[in-house]
Amino acid sequence: MENVTEKPKFKFPTEVVELPSKGLIYPKDNPLSSGKIEMKYMTAKEEDILTNQNYISKGIVLDKLIESLIVSKININDIVVGDKNALLIASRVLGYGKDYTFKAYNSDLREMDDFTIDLTTLKDKILKKKDLVEEGVNAFNYELPHSKTSITFKILTHGDEKKIEKEIQGLQKIKKDSAPEISTRLKYIITSIDGDTEKKSIREFVDTYMLARDSRSLREEIRRISPDVNLKYTGEGAEEGINIPINLNFFWPDA
Repeated sequence: MENVTEKPKFKFPTEVVELPSKGLIYPKDNPLSSGKIEMKYMTAKEEDILTNQNYISKGIVLDKLIESLIVSKININDIVVGDKNALLIASRVLGYGKDYTFKAYNSDLREMDDFTIDLTTLKDKILKKKDLVEEGVNAFNYELPHSKTSITFKILTHGDEKKIEKEIQGLQKIKKDSAPEISTRLKYIITSIDGDTEKKSIREFVDTYMLARDSRSLREEIRRISPDVNLKYTGEGAEEGINIPINLNFFWPDA
């Protein structure tokens, strides 16, 4: 009998990424509740994704990239936006290293400069357990300061963002000059009005009774409590801070 030589089995190296939410916002039966996601290093397969013109034209190239890199069995639509940002940063580090050079206006706003940042030095903005209505539930209490209306709201997930984009596009087809982004987002963010959880009631409240100053206060509260990554560069020539751009070039300057 001939000797059979087993083919070598290749194993991709992986890293565990800690989420800014610490998993506190996800139901206990959701794998995301662990607060950690395992991701593999980028390969030529992911470079194909980054240059896929069909994905690029549809605006889904970064989503496809993350889906390909995640080893953990999760649904990307469940991920809140701040945690998704952490995965994008981790993807870039695992693919092309920690140093990222980008162009932006310098402090005097006179010309574009090159800025380089070590992505591993970016700090997470951690979700605080005390802000939650209940651990494992994406829900927060808030009283609108001017109308004194009590509401509950949630942090938007990746799936919510896709639904919002689709709804806005549909509204713009009906009325081309329409740009209802703020009100549409609020209809997904708010989950109850004075205890009423009916979607019809929430939409009517946003369209008819939501004061502009209450809308602004709510958005500020959402920024305060939301887990995320601090995507600000504050090095030399950027004393007031520069937003770090995350786009196709973030992953591959030649793409």
